[in-house]
Amino acid sequence: MGIIISIANQKGGVGKTTTAINLASSLANLGKKVLLIDLDYQANATTCMGINRGSFDKSIFDCLTLDATINEITMKTDNPLIDVLPAKTTVESIEEKIILNSNRDFILHTQLRPIRSEYEYILIDCPPSLGYITINAMMASDGVIVPVQCEFLAMDGLTQLLNTIRFVQSKKKVNKETLTIYGVLLTMLDTRIASGFHVVNEVKTYFGEKVFQTIIPRNVSCSNATFYGVPVTEYSPKSKSSISYRQLAKEVISRNE
Repeated sequence: MGIIISIANQKGGVGKTTTAINLASSLANLGKKVLLIDLDYQANATTCMGINRGSFDKSIFDCLTLDATINEITMKTDNPLIDVLPAKTTVESIEEKIILNSNRDFILHTQLRPIRSEYEYILIDCPPSLGYITINAMMASDGVIVPVQCEFLAMDGLTQLLNTIRFVQSKKKVNKETLTIYGVLLTMLDTRIASGFHVVNEVKTYFGEKVFQTIIPRNVSCSNATFYGVPVTEYSPKSKSSISYRQLAKEVISRNE
């Protein structure tokens, strides 16, 4: 049965989507079957996996309102080991619709149950918020990867995120399920600036062994890859970012095993 991992941080611009698409690509390169779920309204993970946002009618948000099933919206990519549940940018009142469902926290959990065994890893790119969509992602997940940018105020807001994780853990415990912090990922490290290393030390002091050994460096290849709608691991396989994401994939697998 596949392991489900949410990539979450309510702070924007910390590398959630970049991590989601490149971890998916790196896991696939290691022979793992991956499902990537784009739960962000910006739908960047969808486009970065080479999917035209005008090429489909229904998205993952239709699954959350029970207007579609997972099988109806699953899309193939150029990589035969990666499937995507795409997002659309034109979504209205999705949270308001979710809140009307008496089972609102477990919608995605229920939807993923029939197809979970078809994948080894299911990665969820969460939106930059801690609303019902992110809670649905965490309720469906076994663990959370928290990207933390190596810049000033990196720890700002993490207390709120950790409180949300504890809330989800308590609800999952009732169903004899667990949610772990799968790992804290340091991203966008600029090795030329000393303050970045201060953040690294601060995060490692706070989270200890939960911090991945892999640190994702700031690299122009990531921006260029996004422009071309492909993971950086495909756009520039020898770049520092690509090498780091491949190392991260190996760490993720080792933590699972």
